[in-house]
Parts: sequence; structure tokens; C-alpha cells
Amino acid sequence: MDIDQIRSQFPGTSSVTHLIASGAGLMPLPVTAAMSAHLELEQRLGGYEAHAARADELDAVYADVASLLNAQPEEIALLENATAAWCQAFYALPLKAGDRILTCEAEYAANYVAFLQRKKRDGIVIDVIPGTASGELDVQALEQMIDERVKLIAITWIPTNGGLVNPAEAVGRVASERGIPYLLDACQAIGQMPVDVQALRCDFLSATGRKFLCGPRGTGFLYIRKPWVSRLEPAMIDHFAAPWVASDRYELREDARRFENWENSYALRAGLGAAIRHAMSVGLERIQERAWELADYARTRIADIPGATVHDLGQRHCAIVSFTINGLDPAETVQSLRVQHINIGASQPSSTRLDAESRNLPALLRVAPHYYNTSDEIDVLIQALNTLRD
Repeated sequence: MDIDQIRSQFPGTSSVTHLIASGAGLMPLPVTAAMSAHLELEQRLGGYEAHAARADELDAVYADVASLLNAQPEEIALLENATAAWCQAFYALPLKAGDRILTCEAEYAANYVAFLQRKKRDGIVIDVIPGTASGELDVQALEQMIDERVKLIAITWIPTNGGLVNPAEAVGRVASERGIPYLLDACQAIGQMPVDVQALRCDFLSATGRKFLCGPRGTGFLYIRKPWVSRLEPAMIDHFAAPWVASDRYELREDARRFENWENSYALRAGLGAAIRHAMSVGLERIQERAWELADYARTRIADIPGATVHDLGQRHCAIVSFTINGLDPAETVQSLRVQHINIGASQPSSTRLDAESRNLPALLRVAPHYYNTSDEIDVLIQALNTLRD
């Protein structure tokens, strides 16, 4: 990988040491160019007219997402973020009192509060799959927990902190063999590793554009396996999702776009498509290899800081590194480093409360290098952390 050529596509690398792709990755030139071009077209022609002029290109973004996931365009819905995508699938499922949901210890807060709402509203039961000794979801325990009342398996593939990679493909095998719907949160996975919905055997997958995919904020997407599209009615619809065909009747669209609504930002959509095409031109396997190697280097360097503890789980670690340093408040540390043009993140226990409480975790610092980063940038971070600690 020609890192100088790669970095030339990311102007932000010349002004900041950006080590938090798990929050929002730096955008490459093709992404901002695509958004700017569409905004300029809207400025010249008007919003509706700009969309009409570029309708074919903008509709091609469905094929871009499908190619990224090894899916079909009609299985893709474009939403404003990953949580909106996840909720469209979850709230469309006809769960009723007594139905069980199986989830993981590292489930993300936005998903878990949705579980709790349907528990309160619909009487569903939430059961948490225990982890193995190394921290991953225990697939054998999952199999033993399944009975006729289990109506959904919903897990986060890569949590927001902890470096963990859950065995999403093995979970998909179990769900498929037992005929149980499988909802996979791939928000932190997309863009840092290959994602193949056929290998995963998930029925639903949600993701964002802004993180490791290096797209714009305000973009996300939902994959729905084709047989499920016609089986589910969204919790909310408009006349794009369901055309008003008679005074007393509507008809839902036949594709996954029944989970969208009419109004959206076409400039952001153009940016999302550009981000996907850029990542695929580099190669997701190559991106994963470099990002994970840099994260491993960061773990080693952080562990050498006096008073530092790395809090990552799993037999293999992704490109998210979570740690604490005695005497350093995470929120204050993030702000102090930002003044020095070094960007990292912090994660509160409420983001992954089950995991945080089971491990008695405090607020954590997060570092998430991407393929456009260098080991020298990690060294800069380590020097700055040592200075703050002193």
C-alpha cells in the first residue's frame, strides 16, 4: 500500500493526527468532491431539478451498497444513520408478549433501549447470551438458549469499544439452521473489513457511512434479505414507501425502499456512493490488514505507558483500542489532545452498559487508527499522552 498516495487523498491527514475512525473517519477527496458537485448543481438548478439531472447516478448508490455487502440493490434501503436503519428493521418485526430476543453482552445502547421499550410496550423478553472466557459471544451457549419462544437474535458485530470482534458468521449459521431472524449491527465493522451478507447469513444488517467507511455524517443503510422484504410492513410509512393508489388504499413498495421516506439529502447520498467506491478501489482486505496492524501497534505502545491499562477483549482484535491511564480523565484528555491537533475519543459506560458493569469499567479512552494513518502518528499520540500524564 502506497501510504503517501493514500494520504494524498485525505487532506485532513496534513493538519490533524486523526485516530478515531470509530467515531467519524476522515473523508477522502472523492467524497467531498461528489457532495460539492451536487450542492453546486442544486445551487444552479434547484433541488428537484438537480436530482432529476443526476437521478441515474444517485440511484446507482443502491448498487454501490449492494456490491459492498454482496447483496442485491432491491435489498438495500438508504437511511440517515445506522440507528435509523436498525430501528426500521427492529420495529417492523411483529414481536409479541413472551417472545424472546437473544442479544450479546456488548450490545450498543441505542439498540438496547429499543429492546427495553418493546419489553415495556409489547411484553417481550430480553435474554443476554454469555461471553466466552476471552470475551466473545459464546456460540455454544447461544445454541443451548434457543427454544420455540426465541423470535429474534440481534447482536452487535464490533462493539463501540473493547476491540472485540463477535463471531457474527457463526451466529448466522445458528440462526439460519434454526429459522430465527437475525439482525446484525455492523456499524463499526463496515469500512474496516470485508462484509459479506451471504457468508454472514443475516436477515437484516445496519451500518453507517461516517465511521470506517469514511463517508459523510447523516448517511446509513439497511440490508434486508429478499424474502423478508415482502413479509414486513414498516412501523411508519409515507407515500414513497407506500404509494396512495386509491382513496382507501396504499400499496407498499416491493423492494427494501419501503423502509425509506420521500425526502433525503441527495448530496450526502452522492458522498456515500463515492466513499463506498473509494474503499472498494483500495480493497477491504488491504484496509483491514493495515488498520488492524496499526491498532495492534497502538495497543503495544499504550500498554508500555506507566499506569495504562488496555481493556480490549477477544481472541483477535479489531481497529478499536480501549484503555485507561491512571490520573487522566478521558473527557479532559480528549479535549487536551484536540488542542494539539490529535484526535482520539472517549466512551462512557452507558454506551455498552452490560459489558461495562460486568467488567466494572470506568469511562474509557478510544483510539481507532485507519489505513490512512501511520505508526509515526501513533508515536506522536504516545508522546502526548506521556506528557499529559507527567
